[in-house]
Amino acid sequence: MSEDILRMRGITKRFPGVLALSGVELGVKRGTIHALVGENGAGKSTLMKVLSGVYAHGDFEGEIEFDGRPAEFRNIRDSEAAGVVIIHQELALVGELSIAENIFLGNEQKKRGVISWDRTNAEAVRLMAQVGLQDNPATLVEKIGVGKQQLVEIAKALSKDVKLLILDEPTAALNDTDSENLLDLLRQLREEGVTSIIISHKLGEVLAVADQITVLRDGKSIETLDTVGDGVTQDRLIKAMVGRDLEHLFPPHEPKIGKVFFEVKDWTVHHPEQRHRVIVNGASLNVARGEIVGLAGIMGAGRTEFAMSVFGRSWGSNISGTVELDGKPLALRNVPDAIEAGLAYATEDRKHYGLHLDYDLRENFTLPGLGKLSKRGVVDQDKVNLVSERLRKDFGVKAPSVYQLAGNLSGGNQQKIVLGKWVFTEPELLILDEPTRGIDVGAKYEIYELIHKLVDQGKGVLMISSELPELLGMCDRIYAMSAGHITGQVDREHATQEELMRLMTLETASGGEEQRQ
Repeated sequence: MSEDILRMRGITKRFPGVLALSGVELGVKRGTIHALVGENGAGKSTLMKVLSGVYAHGDFEGEIEFDGRPAEFRNIRDSEAAGVVIIHQELALVGELSIAENIFLGNEQKKRGVISWDRTNAEAVRLMAQVGLQDNPATLVEKIGVGKQQLVEIAKALSKDVKLLILDEPTAALNDTDSENLLDLLRQLREEGVTSIIISHKLGEVLAVADQITVLRDGKSIETLDTVGDGVTQDRLIKAMVGRDLEHLFPPHEPKIGKVFFEVKDWTVHHPEQRHRVIVNGASLNVARGEIVGLAGIMGAGRTEFAMSVFGRSWGSNISGTVELDGKPLALRNVPDAIEAGLAYATEDRKHYGLHLDYDLRENFTLPGLGKLSKRGVVDQDKVNLVSERLRKDFGVKAPSVYQLAGNLSGGNQQKIVLGKWVFTEPELLILDEPTRGIDVGAKYEIYELIHKLVDQGKGVLMISSELPELLGMCDRIYAMSAGHITGQVDREHATQEELMRLMTLETASGGEEQRQ
């Protein structure tokens, strides 16, 4: 193997009351793809922020050597000048600017002090071709999908003569096709001499693309494995990450399914701005008490739009169809109506729509159900404290107190708060949109157990997920959606990835699957 391009020795990083990293060691070989794995809160992103200058030299203990020289980065500009570029999970793009403008933002192509748009666009086309992006460089970034936005970020990194590319959860929001294209690009960049560090919870992808894997746990480096020589498996990685064997990826559960209580019939939704576009077309589904029902579909199928439009018409226009609970039609004009009727919706984007990151646990847990804690319009703070402390314990949120800001917690703990706040509203149906996106296997297992507890209480769950193994492992029945149509349903016994993919790629409703009455 080639020499190390990066050595991090004894890296220790403290925050008030928290030891985030403790003596971490990391070596990355030149021209390889190196994966960094661990549970949420293990210190992966913190370590990369130390490396890239987000946490400046002097704010941590330990030594960094990059490309044969001591590295003392005081900010992002220092690390980028040395050839270290980090792409965060939340992409740092400006939607209102073009692809070309985003690629060279902060690195403008100038001629005699004035931006040269000819040079900007020409260089953008060259870099876009390198990453396989064929759009017009003048296209606004907000007009392209998340998969293409990832490619814009990588093109932006290549414009800075990158030697070490760091990607934090690069495929978390991508479908299978876009994920595979991105992994192929990393392999291509490796052939061109670019070294990459990838942080990911998708262990299958890690094993498919990485040359070496370093495991972090509780802020410490546990081991570094060679994916070829060490015979690494997912089970081996999981044990190293969580410190114990997980006998199953999904907790065992014996469903107690009752009668159908929730039904959506002939649901049609148009785009909120382009009102001629039909996004959901005549969709019908039902959920029984004690049942976990899945909703599968490729990106753009209309799953999230369906869920949001049902949840108090919070998305879409010209909505038609009926929603019934226990056989009675519901008039859901807005979100408060939906909550009052017994529906809850946990969004796929917990950071932007699911939580107030600058609020503490108390406020996040109780916000949807403040009416239950108020009298004559005045909130009883003692009740707020009692309820939030109970939810913190019941949902296993790892936080020093309920006064901790939600934004300071790991992704898995944030997701538990999202679930807890909706459970506090005592819903009959809980719609979960990508409930485990971007969280580790240990936290996933805990969330699966919480879902099982809900349905064991006679509630119903409608679960949207892009991970087919998750749907197959958790759901009693799965609907497939394609181009706004429900194309079929399969029960647990007959569900396979192949059958779901077949249904997910049909152009219109199959008509061959009977809706259960």
